[in-house]
Amino acid sequence: MKARTRAATLLLTPFFVLFTAVMVVPIGYAVWLSLFTEKQSGLGFGGTETVFTGLDNYTAALGDRAFLEGFGVLLGYCLLYIPLLLVGALGLALLLDSALARARRFFQLALFLPHAVPGIIAALIWVYLYTPQLSPVVQAMDAGGVGFDFFSPEGTLPSVVNIALWEWLGYNMVIFYAALQAIDRSVLEAATVDGASAWRVAFAIKVPLIRSSLAMVGLFTVIGSLQLFTEPLILNKGTGSAVTSTWTPNMYAYTAAFDRNDYGLAAAASVLLALTAALLSFAVTRLTGRRKADTASATAPAPKARRARKEQPA
Repeated sequence: MKARTRAATLLLTPFFVLFTAVMVVPIGYAVWLSLFTEKQSGLGFGGTETVFTGLDNYTAALGDRAFLEGFGVLLGYCLLYIPLLLVGALGLALLLDSALARARRFFQLALFLPHAVPGIIAALIWVYLYTPQLSPVVQAMDAGGVGFDFFSPEGTLPSVVNIALWEWLGYNMVIFYAALQAIDRSVLEAATVDGASAWRVAFAIKVPLIRSSLAMVGLFTVIGSLQLFTEPLILNKGTGSAVTSTWTPNMYAYTAAFDRNDYGLAAAASVLLALTAALLSFAVTRLTGRRKADTASATAPAPKARRARKEQPA
């Protein structure tokens, strides 16, 4: 027992050291920084001094309309992006897993390749495709009578969602496809022999069996959506789009820190965003766990049925 404990301690120590260094310490420093602010003495001719202000930075962030509107943008982004991502990735995975699919490796690689492109490069590519004076796509749409301004207030959110989908659709499709490949083929063959159609096999057997993968991807997608930063930041730089410097909470914190040099306010906004992500993660985890428990209880045989099976002679 002592040898096993020492081995477990030896193997877990690097993880806890790294976790403390890259997670616990930065979060603790951000919380500490959010409790202070820098003020200039006198008429502004003197130096700055760090002053403890308690929760004033949190009050200032929550009282700032731009910060709250950023959460409204995130809400709209999540309502549009998450369903499209989950449905699209799951649909592509089911198509690749079907018996009619051909050249699976080619399409799997082709769909995954956009994820290998860094987010900044992907955003720059799509800025080029969104610019009317440069984009052959916009010119073709205008020639066909389908005019759409990707940089307008109405088009900005769909434009950002499109970039994110292009980046992450193939990645999540690979996760779903791997989960589908792990399903016992005998279960699918039995359903087919019983006369189940391809649609029924897909949505009544395959999808319920990979529910844990769906929950995991949904959780990671929610967390990633709250971290929206790169794509709107690129659209904000010299494109004339409706994206402002405080369009999302992350951009609000970035602007507060590096444009206004208000690190206390930036830290407070970051902590509030982290708390929101933690609460949403907890809610998604509880919801998916409850659904798993309900499914398990619904599919479990009744006590009398189990007793009857045991008492049935061979």
